[in-house]
Amino acid sequence: ETTLIGSLTVREYLYYSALLQLPGFFCQKKSVVEEAIQAMSLGDYANKLIGGHCYMKGLARGERRRVSIARELVMRPRILFIDEPLYHLDSVSALLMMVTLKKLASTGCTLIFTIYQSSTEVFGLFDRICLLSNGNTLFFGETLACLQHFSNAGFPCPIMQSPSDHFLRAINTDFDRIIAMCKNWQDDNGDFSSVNMDTAVAIRTLEATYKSSADAAAVETMMLRLTEKEGPLLKSKGKASNATRIAVLTWRSLLIMSREWKYYWLRLILYMILTLCIGTVFSGLGHSLSSVVKRVAAIFVFVSFTSLLSIAGVPALLKEVKIYASEESNQHSGALVFLFGQLLSSIPFLFLVSISSSLVFYFLIGLRDGFSLLMYFVLNFFMCLFVNEGLLLAVTSLWQNIFWSILTLVTIHVVMMLSAGYLRIRNELPRPMWKYPLSYIAFHTYSIQALHSAYDISQSSNSKWENLLVLFLMAIGYRILVFVLLHFHVRKNVSLHRIWQCRKSTT
Repeated sequence: ETTLIGSLTVREYLYYSALLQLPGFFCQKKSVVEEAIQAMSLGDYANKLIGGHCYMKGLARGERRRVSIARELVMRPRILFIDEPLYHLDSVSALLMMVTLKKLASTGCTLIFTIYQSSTEVFGLFDRICLLSNGNTLFFGETLACLQHFSNAGFPCPIMQSPSDHFLRAINTDFDRIIAMCKNWQDDNGDFSSVNMDTAVAIRTLEATYKSSADAAAVETMMLRLTEKEGPLLKSKGKASNATRIAVLTWRSLLIMSREWKYYWLRLILYMILTLCIGTVFSGLGHSLSSVVKRVAAIFVFVSFTSLLSIAGVPALLKEVKIYASEESNQHSGALVFLFGQLLSSIPFLFLVSISSSLVFYFLIGLRDGFSLLMYFVLNFFMCLFVNEGLLLAVTSLWQNIFWSILTLVTIHVVMMLSAGYLRIRNELPRPMWKYPLSYIAFHTYSIQALHSAYDISQSSNSKWENLLVLFLMAIGYRILVFVLLHFHVRKNVSLHRIWQCRKSTT
């Protein structure tokens, strides 16, 4: 799976990748990025958005594949392994990809990749091929020598047939099912020799022929010579520092937030609409003692519904987790680096949401005048959103699936709302579960208690600062949980994916 950031241009994406991977000065990294763009023939697309979303058109699939390869070229590797570079590409894009890779190989970089089917033009660009069937080597050598090898084994390539198609037909056991389907079917000429080829017999014959051929002996000799020869000591090129990586990820996330209008700016608009709805419903309450209870209801609805509305950001968080998994598998990032970058980049957005929504809500429901009280209300709401963002990230990191993440978050929010102490007084909640521990875990609880203390209802004058401290500790706790999930759960999935890829390549 190609994981790219659609809201960045090709040059921006490669530049941020270089900043995450390479040490040294910025000017040096820019030159490396430009070299990678030219090597993958992306000069005409360098300033275009990568895209890939239904609401953000961008590069075609072939160009996106070349961008993913260019991301690895910024490290200037000596050997490049690519899994199915022509997957899902049309004939023109596949040929362009192969010509680009051929040009890259001429610079001294060794390219090794897997392929399941190719056109005649693409096949003609290969220097050497290795044919595998069920993990067994049927041929390994020069491309032109493969035709002679099949002919010597008794399976010459028919006239007017592509060599690559002939090779695939001879060594792919799935064609046996086609033989069964076509067993009683004949064309006008009655010539079905190519279809009636026994694949199992062909594989055994080709394998035996190869083992006794000069090509196999040459490969064995080359392997012995290479293993006996001591190669040069390769020194590490170094990596960017963690501080640099955190700064790069923070700035990149801020840039993505400014462009991803569907996931961020749309959420801000929805927050404002919801705030106006709640504020107008609870407006004109007066200043009687009974109005305090109504304002408590207003603050409960405000915090609960805005937190519930934050679930709309799950797709954006899920995409960030997938990008992290891709970068972590290539050692471009780490759990701690990603967590700090995501944390620092989310603070400005959450503060913008909290201050804009709080200003509208605070004056519409007629809370007490006073700059210090207003600022405390903004800070309290910001901490609620801060905690909720950590909760969203933890659940998303756990499931890594939109459906299960949203279902889990809705359930958690409903349970927290029930145990927050508004629908029923906290001391009257059943103790085994609802009061201990749910009422203490729900961050809604501390927003309501903060309103109580603002109206001097709380028994302690310092309770509002204690509530704020609890919210801060909850935010830190959720992010520690995210760190554990990213460090073990995501890394485990990446490892399983690598094992699956290795098993697939051997079969």
